Amino acid sequence: MVRQLLLGGVVSLGNMAIHAIVMATVVGAARHASKWDRQSHVWLAAVMMATVGVLMVAHIAEVIAWSLAYAILAVVPAGTEILYFAFVNYTTLGYGDVVPVERWRLLGPMAAMNGVLLFGWSTAVIFEVLRQAMHRRDQTGEP
Repeated sequence: MVRQLLLGGVVSLGNMAIHAIVMATVVGAARHASKWDRQSHVWLAAVMMATVGVLMVAHIAEVIAWSLAYAILAVVPAGTEILYFAFVNYTTLGYGDVVPVERWRLLGPMAAMNGVLLFGWSTAVIFEVLRQAMHRRDQTGEP
């Protein structure tokens, strides 16, 4: 059990590092974009779509990190699609059609906990980018 917690913790920390780098980049880019003269509804939509798109790519990278760990540790039964299994756990979808092998059973819930935390973090960043953009738009008097 301790080995599962340690290895799951390592993958989670790696994902948090990925997320931190992406988050810092997204917030910095949003601050930079808020200084542009064009502050229309189309501009706001473009900034938000770019933000969410980049965050989706980050989450996919994090799912891939989990799937690589699953592959290295032989967590899923033979013949199972590892990326599918990683997505189901990370998103907390929990179909239950594939379960990990007995000795690695804690990794699924750890991936789910990691996903929930990172989705919450992403939501906070999406809100912050929107807040910055709306604040800038209000300062410039654009509709």
